[in-house]
Amino acid sequence: MNAYKISDLSAGMEEHFQVTVSEERMEQFYSLTGDGNPLHREDAFAKEKGFPGRVVYGMLTASMISTLGGMYLPGKNCIIQEVEVKFAKPVLVGDVLTVSGKVCEVYEELKCLMIRVEIYNQKGDKVLRGRLKAGVLDE
Repeated sequence: MNAYKISDLSAGMEEHFQVTVSEERMEQFYSLTGDGNPLHREDAFAKEKGFPGRVVYGMLTASMISTLGGMYLPGKNCIIQEVEVKFAKPVLVGDVLTVSGKVCEVYEELKCLMIRVEIYNQKGDKVLRGRLKAGVLDE
């Protein structure tokens, strides 16, 4: 876990990590949210709608932004203030996602930063793009 302070951060800094969207993650998300939409729960339904299989919950994919902020950039001292996301392509169960964040702006006086977020699948397709505004709780 990183523990950047506001004075450690500058525009252009980047962090990234990978995660596999497993069946277990899908079940955990379902258990937490109760979202039983058949697009996420039933292969036959998803295929009938033109997808190769069940589609991962968009908000499960977006939840990786919390990991990016809280563990990587800025890490331990993060308090998420705002998140904007656009879902570019569907994510499928078994996809390996690379979550990337790049600092766009640092506001030292406000102790916050703006981070451009992009998530790619194992084929290199961008599946999510967004922006994270994070406060930095200096120690």
